[in-house]
Amino acid sequence: MAPMRRTVLFLTALSGACGEGPPRHDLIPLPLSVELARADTFRVTDATWITYEPSAPEVEPVARFLSDLIGNTVETRPRVVAIAGPDPGPSIHLSLGGDAAALGDEGYELVIEPRRVEVTATTAAGLFWGVQTIRQLLPALVEYTAAYRRPLWIPTGRIVDRPRFAWRGAMLDVARHFRPVADVKRFIDLMAPYKLNRLHIHLSDDQGWRIEIPGWPQLTEIGGSTQVGGGPGGYYTTEEYAEIIEHAASRFITVVPEIDLPGHTNAALASYPELNCDGVAPDLYTGTAVGFSSLCTDAEITYQFLDDVVREISALTPGPYFHVGGDEARQTRAEDYVAFIERVQQIVQAHGKRMIGWDEVVTASLARTSLAQLWRPLWPDPGAPQPDPATAAAAAVLQEAATRAVNIGAQFILSPADRIYLDMKYDRSTVIGLTWAGLSDLRRTYDWEPAEVFREIPESSIAGVEATLWSETMGSLADIEYLAFPRLTAVAELGWTAAEQRDWASFRHRLRAHGARWTAQGVNFRRVPDVYWITEPR
Repeated sequence: MAPMRRTVLFLTALSGACGEGPPRHDLIPLPLSVELARADTFRVTDATWITYEPSAPEVEPVARFLSDLIGNTVETRPRVVAIAGPDPGPSIHLSLGGDAAALGDEGYELVIEPRRVEVTATTAAGLFWGVQTIRQLLPALVEYTAAYRRPLWIPTGRIVDRPRFAWRGAMLDVARHFRPVADVKRFIDLMAPYKLNRLHIHLSDDQGWRIEIPGWPQLTEIGGSTQVGGGPGGYYTTEEYAEIIEHAASRFITVVPEIDLPGHTNAALASYPELNCDGVAPDLYTGTAVGFSSLCTDAEITYQFLDDVVREISALTPGPYFHVGGDEARQTRAEDYVAFIERVQQIVQAHGKRMIGWDEVVTASLARTSLAQLWRPLWPDPGAPQPDPATAAAAAVLQEAATRAVNIGAQFILSPADRIYLDMKYDRSTVIGLTWAGLSDLRRTYDWEPAEVFREIPESSIAGVEATLWSETMGSLADIEYLAFPRLTAVAELGWTAAEQRDWASFRHRLRAHGARWTAQGVNFRRVPDVYWITEPR
């Protein structure tokens, strides 16, 4: 008779190690180089200062972020001091400088000694990512904001780090199910520790228009009044959108707004009849089908409308990007679609932004500054079943168009639906989520190579990777957290860590400790069985 087995919850609370060899760490994403000592630590005490140089005032917000993380009362927050010359006592010093060729724009060097920690980077963003590494080296109890005078320490050593890709993103769909500002800010705060630097917000779709546009009030009064399932919907005022932008910027995250065009537009069409070729507004839509709506691409009012929309949102968004969607435009003829995308690209450029579109936009003549976001799993894994003839034909067209885009210098964001669409279910027992692109457990999300999945795209043309969270089945922040975590950390490592360093066994091992951090933060994460549960003999 086989021995009985029991399953126990495994949540490592503190970073550490046992046995011989260098201490284990739980850093995600995995840094370029990690050397940690066993015997010594830097201990945070009431005497610890956080310092920066007076000549670099842009560093002060990063220093204050770290101070607020370490201390949860006025008495326990380390002093933040601009100081020139040697520090008077135990300190964490943030310094601009270092080897620009080695660190790039977002890399950092972290040196930890018993009485001093120094983070060096060429930019404030690099310092912020270095602070996130300090955060993960501190015990998980640093995340318990209600705990008073938490004992905090960091192992001594040296870390040198820089990202593989410049674009490390997550897309949040607030159109199908609206999420208030507080929820978006919470999502930003959960992205930042993993060095994700792009928040793509899907602001419009058939089910809702989610941002105020001066001069077009019915977009929000009518188009923003509902959502999937017929709920109350909602939208962001310009002030609320600016609040999201500001919060993201404080975490060195660039917001990428998306207004999906020319399809996925029923909310706009229901708001303004003149945007329809027949002049008749359709009913509001609360279902989840796609591909049935289209702006009237022959009407000049359409381009006046789009010019106003792009201008107003661009004025509110300091980042250089504007996403125009472009996917699943099944009610638009191919030749009309190409002409439409090329004209919209001109509008986006006229307002000082770089156009991004889903992969269908490569069939148009893209500018060198534009980006295409590849989402369809049209390049199957080696050994996978051959696609049906229609899918194979579509793949061939897209591959040819992608090659043309590569030749002019356009870049690509990789979001293969069968890998990093995080709205897909983990497995068949998952209550929420979709399955059209397949089931995506944690290992499938992590264990692939961006430079190999899309064979026509050389690595030099890959801007980076972006996970997506389409919200058809996500009616709450808890739903978003459940589908995003822990899979979003896998995407973060895909974007940051060099291909030759990534390893599933290592990632799975490091991820265990993050369950304790998320528990402290109140995150509704999925307890992935082969990470947070272990089976052992009884």
